[in-house]
Formats: sequence, structure tokens, C-alpha cells
Amino acid sequence: MTADHYLVPDWPAPANVRAATSLRREGHSSGAYAAFNLGAHVGDDGDAVEANRRQLAQELQLPAEPQWLEQIHSDRIVEAHRDGLVRTADAAFSREAGTICAVLTADCLPLLLCDRAGTVVAAVHAGWRGLATGVIRNSVRALGCDPAELLAWLGPAIGPEAFETGVDVLELCFEHAMDSAHTERMAQCFRPHAAKPLHFLADIYGLARAELESLGVSAIYGGNRCTFTESGDFYSYRRDGVTGRMASLIWLT
Repeated sequence: MTADHYLVPDWPAPANVRAATSLRREGHSSGAYAAFNLGAHVGDDGDAVEANRRQLAQELQLPAEPQWLEQIHSDRIVEAHRDGLVRTADAAFSREAGTICAVLTADCLPLLLCDRAGTVVAAVHAGWRGLATGVIRNSVRALGCDPAELLAWLGPAIGPEAFETGVDVLELCFEHAMDSAHTERMAQCFRPHAAKPLHFLADIYGLARAELESLGVSAIYGGNRCTFTESGDFYSYRRDGVTGRMASLIWLT
């Protein structure tokens, strides 16, 4: 694996758990998609995307084709398979060695999960809408583990100084809060915008932590990058509009 081509989670995962997030460097795409775009749905040249995916498989020594998803900003999680089919969901989990869970992002939060015993993994696409309506809680519950036995890694997403939202985002989060403690945790993730009334700067990492902590997950890592400001490493839809996607992958060996 090319060391400067991927982020590898810094977390105490079991030895049989492999995980990585691609950076936008050293790929086959050009123009707005330069250089390592892994999204097949964003308007990039199809041959370039396929070449990038082959490069991904080779560099990460993937045991199979990842379970790619048609992501729709929902709260749906599916079991990953190695049948080559694209499934409509925003999260995938697996208990089978060699089955790869993957999500594509360019500002939304990629969340990776595993248990301390190394028996189950999941990849979650947590944009603000899916996060607010329950994609993380549905994913944690689908794993069937004691939440205290889970590890979570927050991959690269838009940072709290760049994520501007309206009242609608705050209201949707509060509408789907699990309890008053969850509401209080989320309230701390919205800071009034100094120049725009009824606008906020939101901390998507903080919202994910609030959800995970309310579910009983305490081992939370990552969450310190910004896709919007770090243009050399990350794609950002909010920054560029037309752009590529990074892939975050996790699997059991």
C-alpha cells in the first residue's frame, strides 16, 4: 500500500480488522475529478473510475470487490455481499472474512465500526440528513453487539468551521433525538453564525459523537480533519460542486 495515498485509522482495532480511507492523490482521473476519484456516479470518465478502483484493489490488496452502495442519505443499513450487486443504502455491515464494506464521501462523514473481538464490521455514510434520522443508531443496532464493545472511527468530513447550516438541520436533529441527554449533546454542536441570522456552524463530528455516546459507544477515534479546507487531500462537494469521492473501507481478514 502506498503510505501517502490513504488514511489508516489510528484506533486499537483487532488485528483481523483492516480499514482505510482513500485520498485524492495519484490516480487516473483528471480535471475536477483529479486524481483518485472512486465515485462512478459523479460524471467522471468511466474508464478512469474503473482504473482507480483497480488501483484501490491492488494497493490495499483487497480480497474481493467492495460492496458499493447507491447512497441516498437515508437511515438504511444492509448486509454486505460479494456478488457484485450495488445495494441501495447508506451503511453496510459484515460478519464474513473477505467481505468489504465501503462508503463514498466528499464532505459527509464516513464512520467505520468494529467490535473488540473482531467479529463484525460496518461502514456508514453519515451526511447530516442520515445522521439526524438514525443511520448511526440503526447501524450500531444491526451489529448485534453490546455498544460498549464497539470501536468507532470518524473519517474525514467537513469541519466545524466550514459546515454552515440553516434552522432546518438543527430542527431535524432535535426532532429525532433519542432522549433529553441526546438533545443536550447535540445542542452543543450548533454555533450561531456571526454574520447570518438563523444560520449555524455545525459540528458533524460532534453530532456523530453525541449519537454514539447516547447509544453507549465510548471508544470513538478520529474526527480531526476537514474536507472543505484540506483541498490537497480531500474532495469537497460544498467547496467545488463538481468533484470526486473518497472511499472508506473496512473488512475482516
